[in-house]
Amino acid sequence: MTLSLLAANCFKAASRRSAFGRIGTVGLRTLTTSVTDQATGPEEPKFLQAVELYFDRASKHSTASPDTLRHIKSTDTVLSVTFPMEKNGKTVMIRGYRSQHSRHRLPCKGGIRYSSEVDLQEVEALSALMTYKCAVVDVPFGGGKGGIMINPKDWTDAELERITRRFTLELCQKNFIGPGVDVPAPDVGTGPREMGWIADTYRNFYPQDVNGAACVTGKALSLGGVRGRTEATGLGVYYGIREFLGYPEVQKQMKHHGKIQDTTVIVQGFGNVGYWASKFFESNGAKIIGIVEHDVAAYNPSGINVEQLSLWRKEHGTFRGFPDAQIISEPMTVLEAECDVLIPAALERQIGLRNAHRIRAKLIGEAANGPVTPGADEVLRTNGKVIIPDLLLNAGGVCVSYFEWAKNLSHLRFGRMNKRWDERSKEQLLALVEGNAGRELSEVERRQLIHGAEEHELVYSGLEDTMIVACNETRQTALEKNIDYRTAAMANSINKIAASLAGSGSIFTHA
Repeated sequence: MTLSLLAANCFKAASRRSAFGRIGTVGLRTLTTSVTDQATGPEEPKFLQAVELYFDRASKHSTASPDTLRHIKSTDTVLSVTFPMEKNGKTVMIRGYRSQHSRHRLPCKGGIRYSSEVDLQEVEALSALMTYKCAVVDVPFGGGKGGIMINPKDWTDAELERITRRFTLELCQKNFIGPGVDVPAPDVGTGPREMGWIADTYRNFYPQDVNGAACVTGKALSLGGVRGRTEATGLGVYYGIREFLGYPEVQKQMKHHGKIQDTTVIVQGFGNVGYWASKFFESNGAKIIGIVEHDVAAYNPSGINVEQLSLWRKEHGTFRGFPDAQIISEPMTVLEAECDVLIPAALERQIGLRNAHRIRAKLIGEAANGPVTPGADEVLRTNGKVIIPDLLLNAGGVCVSYFEWAKNLSHLRFGRMNKRWDERSKEQLLALVEGNAGRELSEVERRQLIHGAEEHELVYSGLEDTMIVACNETRQTALEKNIDYRTAAMANSINKIAASLAGSGSIFTHA
């Protein structure tokens, strides 16, 4: 389809606003990206309500008792703090939250985001999603989430450091952080820099904790991070979609050949997750025909060079002017364009009742948290679309966070103890093979065959195995119960959490 026709289909009713244009209020959160304004109506449930609706739908297919379901659904603990911060000679009150949805397994795990739209409802919803996400992929954590209600673009680096350290101090004082208690990670508006500040503040508050580096994940390598963490969520998205494309029933529903090669992909959101997902699909033969941001979109039916577009945006701060793609000022037109795979990797509520019927992708892979509203989910499935849910598909980040946490507790880099041993063993085996075959391998062939796994290769291997197993479990439940993949993944999660609660028993609950 031509871009002029795409533009003609654009929904133009909503006004355009910046990604973080309004400050949300507790209990009444409304995202304000232009796509969200065009996608969702006021009658659609907010994010927390949506997570609860998905839970209720899946609970009918679980084996948990009604009492256990109420226990699993409820949030355990929420911390709300306010503290003063000086800016331009004036005192500004900063509000932050940390939610521990479930402590059936410890520590709790979940990111900390910086956004002017952070509120308690969002934090509780995301912490609940983290609980279910960890259970789906068999990561032994409870769900947590945190956020500070600021727009990081409004603050200097020095001010952001003070805010981060002060919030960490509040978490330390209230026992809401620690390697065995609650372990934050990066999220929207945060990254390795902020995680380093958190780790250093914790170390100064608990200098005697030899495992203190495990109080937070997503750190820089120099501070105990793990190789592969930066690209983990995007890589997990690639692995998950690759697995589903290989299932015969999905190929039949999509009328697709099932291979990554020549699969057409549109990605919404070009942050960390969207960038890396695009890179992995592109490097394995897919065509990235569209990349959507909050203000504009890049479109090229012949394929976009992801790295060139990324470099252009870094240099110019925008997609505008990029020579090798058409730049569309109405991003909704590209979100709704025809493709094999659509990957919403931005924020929640990007596909709602207002635009679900116009989505022409055959498969929607939820790389973001909650990008499809419950009503839109039903419309898409009725229209024959395959939806891979967020609690399964974007679990790569928490999987590799688990690896980093384990590395910090062991105080040992993955591969350090066995890499050279593996290479020597392979050399001996190779010498026997060469002797029997009467042919020596070239130096390049020899290096490739005897190469011992580096840390990032072990991380990739662990993540790939995790996603393969979780995708197959979801598929089996969906086939056995004749339900959609979101409901199947959530039902599996509920059953695993219920089994954990039943196995550990309940103290002070029963008479």
